Amino acid sequence: MTNATTNVRTRAAARGGHRPPRRALLGALAALPALAAAGCGVTRRAAATSGTLTRLQLLVPNSPGGGYDTTGRSAVRVMEEVGAAQGVEVANLSGAGGTVGLARCVSESGNPQYLMSMGLGVVGASYTNDVDVTLEQTTPIAQLIEEAGVVLVPAASPFRTLADLVTAWRAEPGALAVGGGSSPGGPDFLLPMQFADAVGVDPTEVNYVVYDGGGDLLPALLGGQIAFATSGYGELLDQITTGAVRALAVSSDERVPVLDVPTLREQDVDLTFTNWRGLVAPPGLDDAEVARLVDAVTRMHDSPQWRQVLTDNSWTDAFTTGDAFGAFLDEQAARVREVLSRLGLV
Repeated sequence: MTNATTNVRTRAAARGGHRPPRRALLGALAALPALAAAGCGVTRRAAATSGTLTRLQLLVPNSPGGGYDTTGRSAVRVMEEVGAAQGVEVANLSGAGGTVGLARCVSESGNPQYLMSMGLGVVGASYTNDVDVTLEQTTPIAQLIEEAGVVLVPAASPFRTLADLVTAWRAEPGALAVGGGSSPGGPDFLLPMQFADAVGVDPTEVNYVVYDGGGDLLPALLGGQIAFATSGYGELLDQITTGAVRALAVSSDERVPVLDVPTLREQDVDLTFTNWRGLVAPPGLDDAEVARLVDAVTRMHDSPQWRQVLTDNSWTDAFTTGDAFGAFLDEQAARVREVLSRLGLV
């Protein structure tokens, strides 16, 4: 199990140790072969003029089975089923919280048959990792889904309610370790920092423990290595429904139907927080090329197959395209940067 205990103040003083060297990112990009050798220059632009996208490439900036992977592969599968795309190639390129993949996407400037799945974690990682690329350089295509966060304790925890947890946390912030499945800047990190701020706990005093996804987070929570955890509810839904862990609150505006757990706001915590995922394209596309990508994704979204995907994964539909999605990305970037700046991480 991979984990690291991190007090925010300590990490801020030595954050250089958390940043992968830029040459490592460049090396990773150089090592990744082109997804389709024919997909370049005039040929690939000509192929994008038909109603069905051909030779479309999807880059997933994390490992197989992760949130970006599940969302991206589900989207392109439905795109193929409804005839919006055919012969889609999918490649995974993990590293540095998704910013290795981000750099690869930006390097595909001018390629209208290239998409990257991404989400809130990439926004944060673009600030906390030493990279020369940002999401502002990409072309926004669509926000697809959002997922509430959840505050969890083991079934045997003395904290029966959120109020119990908050009272103890305020008394000794550093004594209660909180675990999450994402590195600094990711959603599992941002949620407890904003939660702390909302209940009067200094975020710089939060004792945050990094785990490598929900698979490593769960045994740590059950084993008492951490007092509580924050995660997307979907990752630990089975454990919540079987009673292995107890959900004290969800971070969405409304209760999640499959859980019926009170929201933070219902319990007098003035905070709404959701993780989200979407698709971006490389820079350098003209309006017609962007429109073809948006149209293909819209056909996917409007299908009964996609509605079934949402149901199967307990995802909330958050479909927004083009400029509206771009404005959302700008707002999210500003919000994340504010949080990280207060913690001394940017």
